[in-house]
Amino acid sequence: MSSSFGLDAHLTRYVRDANRAEHPALLRCRLETDAMGDVAVMQISPEQGAFLQICARLVRARTAVEIGVFTGYSALATMLAMRDMHGPAARLYGCDISDDYTGRARSYWQEAGIDGQVELRIGDARETLGALHGEIAGMVDMVFIDADKTGYDAYYEAALELLRPGGLVLFDNVLWSGSVADPERCAVDADTAALNALASKVRDDERVDMAFTTIGDGVLMALKR
Repeated sequence: MSSSFGLDAHLTRYVRDANRAEHPALLRCRLETDAMGDVAVMQISPEQGAFLQICARLVRARTAVEIGVFTGYSALATMLAMRDMHGPAARLYGCDISDDYTGRARSYWQEAGIDGQVELRIGDARETLGALHGEIAGMVDMVFIDADKTGYDAYYEAALELLRPGGLVLFDNVLWSGSVADPERCAVDADTAALNALASKVRDDERVDMAFTTIGDGVLMALKR
């Protein structure tokens, strides 16, 4: 089951009960993904879903991009908030390499009635983001990145090209279960090293305002200036 790093079962339950109930399609997505076994750790926690929805509302997101869709929980959470604000004008572009996982996602989106507002781009995200740049550069309100960690730097640069001033980019898993704080782990693991380097880059990047948070497995947020 997906959960926030550092919270025991008791606190996890408290946090989830303190949040509002999930949309039925979100709940079904989470429970069915949890039943998939080890890969279920790629799904965000419900408290992260609630956080994404608040972020979407804060920036009044109407157009969003997601890199790493998996079974669709985060895209659905984001789209439900955007649809509530903007109705049929809301749109999310999802980039993923898996037809299998995103095929599952479509069923949850259909249940929630937002499938027609999500456009999937299947393939290498570097290529699909390049195509999106030609279509919606400077028009995106929010980008959520939860894909291969060694690609995060490239996705960050692509996100800044897509975002409008005041747009928000969020990275998942930036704590990497705590390994990013271990120099020895950073020296031998490419994913850990990439996340550690990204944190330093975004911290020092004058193109954005930023915050490193411990929500979920760590969420790094950057607001384009």
